[in-house]
Amino acid sequence: MLSDWLYQVMFQSDDLQGIVHDRAVWSPIYTISGTLDKTLSEIFMPDYGPRLEAAKEGLRADVYGGADESTAPGQTRPTHHKRTR
Repeated sequence: MLSDWLYQVMFQSDDLQGIVHDRAVWSPIYTISGTLDKTLSEIFMPDYGPRLEAAKEGLRADVYGGADESTAPGQTRPTHHKRTR
């Protein structure tokens, strides 16, 4: 998911500049993105899209208690997180 998000933020939009204001931080972000792309063979599999969505739904269920809740572009999720000990 991180690889997909980084790709969208860095290459599909101009969001990186709005999210990370300090350009000195961009170089490590690009390095992390490149490393993920080189090491994650899953992103090139034909079923990557459905697998990515299933992983997102699983995280939504874990964090927010409902897999069917999604966030449309431009919307933000609540900032609370479940904590377990």
